[in-house]
Amino acid sequence: MTGWQFWIDRGGTFTDIVARRPDGVLVTRKLLSENPSRYADAALAGIAEMAGVAPVEAVKMGTTVATNALLERKGVKVLLLTNRGFADLLRIGNQARPRLFDLDIKLPSMLYAKVAEVAGRVAVDGTEIEALDEAAALATLRSAKAEGVEAVAIALIHAWKYPAQETRLGELAAAAGFAQISLSHVASPLLRLVPRGDTTVADAYLSPVLRRYIDQVAAGLSGAKLFFMQSHGGLAKADSFSGKDAVLSGPAGGIVGAARTAAMAGFTHVIGFDMGGTSTDVALYDGAFERSFETEIAGVRLRAPMLAINTVAAGGGSILSFDGARLRVGPESAGANPGPACYRNGGPLTVTDANVMVGKIQPAHFPAIFGSNGDAMLDAEIVRTKFAALAAEVTAATGVLRSARELAEGFIAIAVANMAHAIRQITVQRGRNPADFVLTSFGGAGGQHACLVADELGMDRIFIHPLAGVLSAYGMGLADFLILREQAVEITLTPDAVDELQSVASMLESSAVAALWAQDVAAALIQTKQFVHLRYSGTDAPLPVTLADYTAMVAEFEAAHQRLFGFITAEKPIIAETVAVEAMAPGDAVVEAALSARTEGACVPVDEVQIFTAGAAHPAPVFERTSLLAGDKLNGPAMIREANATTIIEPGWQAEVTLRNHVILRRIIPRDNAVVQDISRADPVLLELFNNLFMAIAEQCGTVLRNTAQSVNIKERLDFSCAIFDAEGGLIANAPHVPVHLGAMGESVRAVIRARRGSLKPGDAVALNNPFAGGTHLPDITLITPVFDETGKVLRFFVACRGHHADVGGLTPGSTPPFSKTLDDEGVVIDNFLLLSDGVFQEKAFRDILAGAKYPARNPGQNVADMQAQIAANATGVAALNGIITRYGWDVVQAYMGHV
Repeated sequence: MTGWQFWIDRGGTFTDIVARRPDGVLVTRKLLSENPSRYADAALAGIAEMAGVAPVEAVKMGTTVATNALLERKGVKVLLLTNRGFADLLRIGNQARPRLFDLDIKLPSMLYAKVAEVAGRVAVDGTEIEALDEAAALATLRSAKAEGVEAVAIALIHAWKYPAQETRLGELAAAAGFAQISLSHVASPLLRLVPRGDTTVADAYLSPVLRRYIDQVAAGLSGAKLFFMQSHGGLAKADSFSGKDAVLSGPAGGIVGAARTAAMAGFTHVIGFDMGGTSTDVALYDGAFERSFETEIAGVRLRAPMLAINTVAAGGGSILSFDGARLRVGPESAGANPGPACYRNGGPLTVTDANVMVGKIQPAHFPAIFGSNGDAMLDAEIVRTKFAALAAEVTAATGVLRSARELAEGFIAIAVANMAHAIRQITVQRGRNPADFVLTSFGGAGGQHACLVADELGMDRIFIHPLAGVLSAYGMGLADFLILREQAVEITLTPDAVDELQSVASMLESSAVAALWAQDVAAALIQTKQFVHLRYSGTDAPLPVTLADYTAMVAEFEAAHQRLFGFITAEKPIIAETVAVEAMAPGDAVVEAALSARTEGACVPVDEVQIFTAGAAHPAPVFERTSLLAGDKLNGPAMIREANATTIIEPGWQAEVTLRNHVILRRIIPRDNAVVQDISRADPVLLELFNNLFMAIAEQCGTVLRNTAQSVNIKERLDFSCAIFDAEGGLIANAPHVPVHLGAMGESVRAVIRARRGSLKPGDAVALNNPFAGGTHLPDITLITPVFDETGKVLRFFVACRGHHADVGGLTPGSTPPFSKTLDDEGVVIDNFLLLSDGVFQEKAFRDILAGAKYPARNPGQNVADMQAQIAANATGVAALNGIITRYGWDVVQAYMGHV
C-alpha cells in the first residue's frame, strides 16, 4: 500500500470517515455533513485534513446525494418517451392507494418534466406492428433539448425482450445532444412496463446530479481511484455508478459493515441496528444478505436490486413534540443544520437532546465540534431550559406531573418502541424470532439505545465493534466489488426449460465478469453465482433460488414458499420469471489486531456521572474505550465513551471485551415487567406508546394475512383490513387498511356479540359476510376471534380481519354482478358461522356452505385457504395482545384501551 485509503459515509447529518494510513493503521473522523461556513464538501474537507499533501490511493464512498435529490425533488428535467397511447401510464401507475385515510388527496409528483409519445410498436412476439417514426422522434427530442430538458428516459412496450426500437431512440437522443439517456431494457430488463418505466425515469432524473457530485469529488482527489457503494451492497467504479443504484448507497455500507464485523466475531445470525442522526436502518443478515427487488422510496417505485433495509424516522435528530395529548417523536428531523437544540444553532428538541437531558450523552465526553468555530461543547443548559418549559406545558394540558428528566425518558421510550417495531417487521412478520439473533448496534446514536431496543424485543446479546460509531464508513472498506445482472425470461419451469435458463445465465455471467474486468479486478479473484426467480403461475411473489437441476430448484422454491407464506400449491405451474447472476471479487483484506488481555486489576473509570434510566437516577462510571482490555467486564449502569460514539450499559446488562476488541453486551439479570403507578389519567408517554402498540399489532396481523393468503385480491391487491376491538365491539385500533372495511367491521363484531354473548370460548372464531350484520359486499368475509383472560372466562378483546375473496359464487365470477336483484344472486351468504370451534377448523361445514348456495362458490379450495390465512392473522393478534398484557398488566392495558 503506497498511499492513504479513505472509506467514507456521507450521511444526512454526519459524514463519517475511516482512513487507512500507508502503514495500515486505521484512523477516524466525524464531520457535520453541512457546515457551509467551514467547508464546501465534508468528504473532501476530511480527506484534506487527515492526509494533507500525502498521496491518496483510493476512496470508497457511500453517499446520500441521490437519496436527497429524490426526497427534495432536486433532480434534472427529464423527457419520457413512450409508445402512443401510453403517456399517462406512469401517472396511473399500479393503482396503489398509499394514504387511504387522507381527506385531501395529493398525488405524488412525477419525476419527469415532459412526456412524449412516439409512433412505433412491437408486438409481444417481437413482430413490428408499426415502424418507428424517426423524424418525428428526433424533432421531439430537439424541441425538448431547446426547452432545457437535460435527460431522456425511454420506455417502450415489450422492450425488455425486443429492444431494437428503444436502442434506436437512444441513438437519436444522442444525436439531439443529450448526454444522459436511460433505456428501460438496460435500466431494468424485466417484464412489466410500469416498474420498468419508473426505474428508467428515476435513473435519468438522478444520474446527472450524481455525476456532478462524482466529478466534484474526483477533481479534489488528484487521480486517486474512486469507488461508490451501490444499493445492493457492492462497490462500483465511479464511472459505472448510476442513479437507480445509488438511493441506498449509505445505508448499504452499514449493513455490509455489520455483517462482516459480526462474522469476524463468530456471529452469523445478526440484526443490523444503525441509528444515525436522521433515521434508523435495520436489516437482517442470516448468513447471506437479503435483497429486495422492488422498493418504494420517497413515493418513487424502483425495480433494482437493493439490500432489504427497513427504515424508520427515529434518529438522533428526530424532532420531539407534544400535540396536547400525546408525545410525538419524528417523523421530521432537525438534520445537520440547525440540528438538535444542543448543537448551539437554534434547533428544536430532539432525541439527542433527550439523551443529554437524562445524562446518556455527556457534553464533557462528546466531541467538541459545535458553535461558530467548530470547537464548542454541546449546550446542556438550553436543553434543560427547553425540557423544563415542555414539562410545564404537558402538565398544564394533561394534569400529569412529569419532571423534565422523566419527560425526556418518555420520549426515548417512544423512539425505542418505534425502532423495535421496525425490527419486528423484518423478523416476527417473516416468521423469525428476534431473540434468535444478535443485535449488531452501530451508528452515532445506536449505542445509547441498544440495550433498550434489545429489551423491547426480548434479545439478550448485543455486538458492538470498536468502530461502531463509523461502521457504515468502515463497511465501505470491507465491501466486495459486485456486479448484478438480471434478465426476464417468463417461462414455465420444466426439466426441459433448464437448458434455456442456463443459457441465459451464461450470457449474463459473461457480461457481469466483463464489467468487473473493466474495474481492474483480477480474473482469478472473480466468483459467480446464478439464480432464478420463481413464482407460482397467477401470483406476483417471485422467490430467488439457486440455478440447478429441476428437482433441486423446485425443492428449494417450495421450502422457501412454505417458510415465508405458510403453504405450497403443488398443482400450480411454477414460472421462471427472471434469471440473475452475481459476479463478485473480494475487497481489500482488513486484519484487526488482537487486544492485550488484562493480567491484573480492573479497568479504572475516567469519570462518574448521573444517568436517569428506568425511572430513577443512577451513578454511572464512565470508561474510556481505548483503555479497555480483553476480559474486562463492566456491569450496568455504566457508560463507554469513544471518539465517535457513546455506549450505555443499562441496569441488568454486562459488557465484556473480547480479544478482538469487540464489546459483547449480555443481559445478566432477567428483565422486569413494566410497572405503571397511576392509570386514572392518560399519561402522554404511555398514550403514544399504547397507540403505537395497538396499531402495530393490527399491522402485524395484516402482514401475516398478506403472506399466508393465496388469492391475488388479498396477497397482491391488499384488499383486506385488520383491527382490534374491545369486549363491547368498540374500535381500539386499526392498521391503515381499507376504510370501508374498518367503518363497517365494528358492526359485524357487535352482531356476533348479540348472537353469541356468553357462548363464545377460547379457540372459537366466527365468520360472516352478511350485509345485514355489518358486511359490505359478499366477497368481503370477516373473521372475528375473541380474546379471553387466562381463565378462559372473561372476554377482553376481539381481533377481526376482513378480506376480499376472489369469488363466493353468484351470477358472475367475482361475485359482483351488476344486474343482481337479490342477495342470493351475488353469491354465498355467511351469517354468524362458527368457523373455528375449540381450535378446530370446521372445513367440511364451511365447504358445505360454499357449495350449498343457489349460485355456489367457484373455487372453494381458495376460499378455504384464504380463511386459514385469516385465522393465522387473528391468532397473531391474540398472541401479541396477550404479550402486552403480560408485560404491562391487564389493568394498565384496559385503562389505555379506553384512553386511546
